[in-house]
Amino acid sequence: MLTNKTWISVSGIMGFLAVALGAFGAHALKTHLSAEMLEIYKTAVFYQLFHSVVLLCLAITGKKEFFSASLLFLIGIILFSFSLYFYSVLQIEFLVYFTPIGGIFLLAGWAAIVWQAIKLKTG
Repeated sequence: MLTNKTWISVSGIMGFLAVALGAFGAHALKTHLSAEMLEIYKTAVFYQLFHSVVLLCLAITGKKEFFSASLLFLIGIILFSFSLYFYSVLQIEFLVYFTPIGGIFLLAGWAAIVWQAIKLKTG
């Protein structure tokens, strides 16, 4: 099982990549992508950055119970955001089929948080 230290590192890597890819999109891709594709790219950055912060918060709790939620979020980020990055830049149509699958993983991550919070013992 991955340690909290590992999850903190993973969240840092995902956050770093989100900021770097966001800056790349804003500066290098701005003149090369259509407004629609740039908006899709921005959506990918937003979801990646937001869920990177959630990964960090889960790791900081120190609760092993949130491992499944963290894993679901990581898979969701990869499938959702990276399919949108590649689709918007390369415009390969089949890549958008991975996006809703990634979204389902992100939703499952949120559901796993709720489930684990209900199961946690108080006190």
